[in-house]
Amino acid sequence: MTGRVAMSTAASPASFVSPLGFDFGTKRLGVATGNRMLGSARGLRTITEQGDARWAAIAALIQEWQPDALVIGVPRHPDGAPHEMTARALKFAGQLRGRYRLPVVEVDERYTSAEAQSQGARDLDAASAALILEQFFREHP
Repeated sequence: MTGRVAMSTAASPASFVSPLGFDFGTKRLGVATGNRMLGSARGLRTITEQGDARWAAIAALIQEWQPDALVIGVPRHPDGAPHEMTARALKFAGQLRGRYRLPVVEVDERYTSAEAQSQGARDLDAASAALILEQFFREHP
């Protein structure tokens, strides 16, 4: 499932210049911003709020950063098979799409947390979101 785009517009993922990336978790949500021209991303923060407060935090980041797309990491087993968190992440992607009317791209996020940890990240969730965005840029040059 690399770089699956689920949206209603005909825009190509390669045309998205400044997306926000999300590392989905039920308790924490890592968020990063990136720039295609630089091919890099940086973690912004980890959202720990739940329910309506979580959506308010996401809305505030979207308002502040004005992304042209949202990229979400979708976890899978090492062999690519889906698991319980896969379905939850896909549901979250659908909610993002419905609430913010922005293109949403789903990226396979296996091993991003381990990679962020090996790089010594202080905020693992935000660093994982940055790695998800960088993977998106590599997959859609």
